[in-house]
Amino acid sequence: MDTDYTDTPAAASQETVLTELAFAELALDERIQRGLDEAGFSHCTPIQAKTLPTALAGRDVLGQARTGTGKTAAFLLAVFQKLLQSPSTQAGRNPRSVIIAPTRELAIQIHKDAESLGKHTGLTTLLAYGGVDYQRQKDAIAEGVDILIGTPGRLIDFLKQNIYDLKSIEVAVLDEADRMFDLGFIADIRFMFRRMPSTDQRQCLMFSATFPLKVTELAYEHMKDAQTIRIEEEQMTTERVKQVVYYPANREKLPLLYSLLKERSCAHTMVFVNTRHGADTVARTLKANGMNAAMLAGNVPQAKRQKLLKRFHDGDIDVMVATDVAARGLHIPDVSHVINYDLPQDAADYVHRIGRTARLGASGDAISFACEDYAFYLPEIEAFIGLDLPVVNHDPDALPTLKRPPPRKKSSGSGQRGRSRSGRRRRQ
Repeated sequence: MDTDYTDTPAAASQETVLTELAFAELALDERIQRGLDEAGFSHCTPIQAKTLPTALAGRDVLGQARTGTGKTAAFLLAVFQKLLQSPSTQAGRNPRSVIIAPTRELAIQIHKDAESLGKHTGLTTLLAYGGVDYQRQKDAIAEGVDILIGTPGRLIDFLKQNIYDLKSIEVAVLDEADRMFDLGFIADIRFMFRRMPSTDQRQCLMFSATFPLKVTELAYEHMKDAQTIRIEEEQMTTERVKQVVYYPANREKLPLLYSLLKERSCAHTMVFVNTRHGADTVARTLKANGMNAAMLAGNVPQAKRQKLLKRFHDGDIDVMVATDVAARGLHIPDVSHVINYDLPQDAADYVHRIGRTARLGASGDAISFACEDYAFYLPEIEAFIGLDLPVVNHDPDALPTLKRPPPRKKSSGSGQRGRSRSGRRRRQ
């Protein structure tokens, strides 16, 4: 996720990432303040200090800050305050606020934060995302909700079934707007905005880690007199992340990764790979050589993904090998190292990946492999972050020989895949 308000207050006590503006100075509703006090949060991060006074005044906000700086809490507090200040009798069972996120993981994290910070508000928050609990989500939303949080596909599915409508929306939130474009959701977002009250009858808060032109165009279409707030835009990555790059040959990448994990005692590390097949190979190889590793990718069933994330969060898994499905919208505390086994093909994704470490005052390491297949993306990344990554040399002859992972077992009945009992091929 994009906020660290689901963990210990110790992280929030880091003076390097907090401002002098106390939450108590914002005249928040007493029920909201109680939630903040119980969580141990007293002062705003920079993005919160800049956006909250404007958002609490009822203006639209287009906010940018690098990942891990507290954007989620910024819009949640504004939503809570808006709904508590003007209790509505017109919405009935329909939501008064909708928060749209690009991924299931981010939606779940936002909901978790909303439940924590808003536990004294009396506001109902519900989730709508694909992969699990279809009927349960549908029934819960039909019973009534104040704040509906979800991903575009499932939100629109229920909307088209008339399970709820968007006619009573008072605050709309779009999180990770740039990622919405990357994942092809922009038509869905416009579909939802067109079914909400007009821009002069609702507030809109839009947040993004980067500000490409397409995001500002979307804001122009669906926001009114929005105040644009950028935090540290001249510095795309935090100084608390030590960033280096290696230049291995393709055949050296796995042995080098294994060596670095061993040498640096990387007990809580995320390794990013560009493809699901590659991530599977890396994870299985590490496990075959005694590493406590797991793989997280888009083809992993949702229930299993949540279990894996919890185990990694709790420290039961040392190394999480992931595709970019895990690069955005997750808060996992104490990630010590991020390793780009493959350089990302989009420079902005580099920022999102290494943002998994050094969150809210902590420090961390980001190691990248500029290999034969992806080295040509490095100049674009360096130009984007405004930094030439220091090069670290390695000795290919000193790399270990790794055990190969056992071959995957073939699924029983694979010969029948795609056919029904009658022998006819199923429609895919």
